[in-house]
Amino acid sequence: MEVAPSAERYNPAVPGAWRHVAFVFSFMVVNYADKSVIGLSSVPIMRDMALTNTQFGTLGSGFFALFSISGVVGGFAANRIRSKSLMSWMAGLWAAAVLPISVVSNFALLLGSRVVLGAAEGPSFPIAVHSVYKWFPDRQRALPAGVITSGAAFGTGIVAPLMSWIIARYGWHAAFGTLGMASLGWCCLWTLTAAEGPLDGARPGRPENAARVPYGQLLSSRTAVGVFLAGFAAYSVVALNITWLANYLVKQVHMTLIGAGWMIGFVSLSQILLVPAFSWLSETLSGRGVSSRVSRGLLGPACVIASGASLIAMVGIRSGLLQDLLIGLSFSIGAVIFSLGSALIGEITPPPQRGAMLGITNSIHTLAGLVVPVMMGHIMDAYANPATGYRVGYRVDGAMVMVLGCVAALLINPPVDVVRFARRARASLAGSVSKSQLSEGG
Repeated sequence: MEVAPSAERYNPAVPGAWRHVAFVFSFMVVNYADKSVIGLSSVPIMRDMALTNTQFGTLGSGFFALFSISGVVGGFAANRIRSKSLMSWMAGLWAAAVLPISVVSNFALLLGSRVVLGAAEGPSFPIAVHSVYKWFPDRQRALPAGVITSGAAFGTGIVAPLMSWIIARYGWHAAFGTLGMASLGWCCLWTLTAAEGPLDGARPGRPENAARVPYGQLLSSRTAVGVFLAGFAAYSVVALNITWLANYLVKQVHMTLIGAGWMIGFVSLSQILLVPAFSWLSETLSGRGVSSRVSRGLLGPACVIASGASLIAMVGIRSGLLQDLLIGLSFSIGAVIFSLGSALIGEITPPPQRGAMLGITNSIHTLAGLVVPVMMGHIMDAYANPATGYRVGYRVDGAMVMVLGCVAALLINPPVDVVRFARRARASLAGSVSKSQLSEGG
């Protein structure tokens, strides 16, 4: 077992750190509420605009058309630009993308709005985590990252009953308008009051202050590849939640729209409880000397595997309490990997490169959102019975999630990767010194 250095284990967070976490938590709430409103509005949108399942799936996947690209760009920008400035710009763009839908009913405009919103939200999670990491030392980052991740759950589901009520009472346009104003309000408040964290290996604009590892080595490391696979698997379930879960609950489980909103709220409550709980467990294990190979690298993929297994079991059970519990577990527990995976990437990455690596990681994860929603629509349209389509689609995704989770558990090993990077750095330095000496001797 790997024992944590005592100075790092007990080094306190910066004063005001948890206040900053609360602010960034609200950022993720607005972010995911903007994402999920399309799924909550699926039944009236499909009815009003006469859309097929494939067309609606295209709306879901359209959100991710530029999501991954912007995530990478935003990650590299975070290496040089203050997190506060980047987050202000993102929230302003969310408002600009969502507000027009409060007054217009047009498929092309709705698709364009989702593409622009996705581009503006692509870097949100990695930049939010990067922002919070500037307030906490390494071994205290799992729990605040878990809180940030649960902010996504709060936006996806705890706000869902309110959005469902607005949709049922005032129509789906009103829900988009409400969230557009929320994005604008958050942007103004953050810009006026937020601060940049002081703990970082390099100042924005000066990434040369700390040692670097070539990105090729970082991206091809066992730990990074394992995190990529587990996160892709977990995000495929998130994409199904955002796009198709409300539709499934209304059409197949025969809930009302408001009832579906409460069920999605239960899913999010499960995530809000489970993600910080497992993050706390990971942090506790690390504090007791357990290697991050176990405390992060096995715990996270185990949660992903549990998500896939629950997703398969969910569609084989008739409506009832057990199915409700499996729905809650399927769409919540896999999100633990987003918290622990970010901590793993932060562990193996030099601080000057952390923003870019978190952005790349999130972009690889969210590629699942580009594929899975429209794939589900195609599967459903391929079967005369929609119930069969849902069963096949959820089982295919559940099996993929389990397989990728198992592979990730075998791969992730941050202590080995950190040692390997250090050896290559020493070898590279020795080679440079030898060349210099030869040059001087010549």
